[in-house]
Amino acid sequence: MDEEDWRRATTIAVDGHRIGGVSDLASPLYPSGTPTHIAFYLSVDDVDRRADAATANGARLVVPPFDAGDQGRIATLIDPVGAASSLWQPHRLAGWGFPPRLAGAPHRMVLACDQPDRARRFYQDTTGSPLICADFIGADASGPVVSTPQWELSVGVDDLESVVGRARGHGRGLVNRSAEAGRFLVRLSSPEGLTVQVRRLD
Repeated sequence: MDEEDWRRATTIAVDGHRIGGVSDLASPLYPSGTPTHIAFYLSVDDVDRRADAATANGARLVVPPFDAGDQGRIATLIDPVGAASSLWQPHRLAGWGFPPRLAGAPHRMVLACDQPDRARRFYQDTTGSPLICADFIGADASGPVVSTPQWELSVGVDDLESVVGRARGHGRGLVNRSAEAGRFLVRLSSPEGLTVQVRRLD
């Protein structure tokens, strides 16, 4: 448990570098019925203004802007294509950094949906800048694992086959192989329906 984390989340680290956290959806912080999801926090200059821009561009505000202690200000929304994301205005916590190409760490974020061009425009208009670490792909390109619009995490690993073997040990139907841009990738699906892309580091 990270005692300085305003969510009281369990921190995930790789080689001593913080890369994320796991929060309990039973926390009063989350509205009743909040589905299991991978949450991305997009850094913006002004959460209130950007949240207004998001709703003007077709998003639904789920959690209005509020102060997360002295660490930052946050708002959560459902974008026009149906995926959830959060806007983060840093105060004391600008984010966590880790070395590029760290095996087991996030490398990209991917939104699979029926209208990837619309989603790309929405996020660029909402944040005021292109998301250089994000990919927007058609739902048909994501394979059978993704059934609803959602952000996926893309993680790089050194030994892809070992990851596949360990995932298969947790049950059938959790691993889906596909190819994008000539490279193989694996999508791992949790029992809750969350998906994570795993790619071999070059």
